[in-house]
Amino acid sequence: MIIKILGSGCTNCKKLYANTKEAVEKVAVDAEIIKVEDIKDIMAYGVMRTPAIVINEKVKMYGKVSSADEIVKYIQDEK
Repeated sequence: MIIKILGSGCTNCKKLYANTKEAVEKVAVDAEIIKVEDIKDIMAYGVMRTPAIVINEKVKMYGKVSSADEIVKYIQDEK
């Protein structure tokens, strides 16, 4: 599973990355977490507000910081 965190590297992006890491550990899924900070790459997903989370190339959420429990649900939807 590939999980991408889209954002410029701001505080909210870092918090979303940490929450994603926690969620992956809770679910014990084999996942690679990638930070995407290039604005052109972010725009390619049609995301207009960051941070955002993309799992297996599907945008799951954007414009807020999801909790680890919310991210667990996104991961389970993609299993």
